[in-house]
Amino acid sequence: MDNSLRGLPNIGKTLEEKLIKAGIASADQLKEMGSLEAFRRIRAGVDTSSCLSMLFALEGAVQGIRWHELHKEFRDKLTQEAKKFIR
Repeated sequence: MDNSLRGLPNIGKTLEEKLIKAGIASADQLKEMGSLEAFRRIRAGVDTSSCLSMLFALEGAVQGIRWHELHKEFRDKLTQEAKKFIR
């Protein structure tokens, strides 16, 4: 079974590099920590300008779907959680 980050939906070369720089090197690590924590780590130490689209891409990767398929209500919930650490 492929455990690479690039094997997940929404994860291209650039996002993969940011995840690795944030200390997340495998699909299993990303799924275990969840999209919010991965996004927090990227914003805190790798790319302070990361936007909510990246968070949605990470959540889609965790769920195994394209981020556009996330329900609006779920995206709204993620947005509210992310606002706790986005300044």
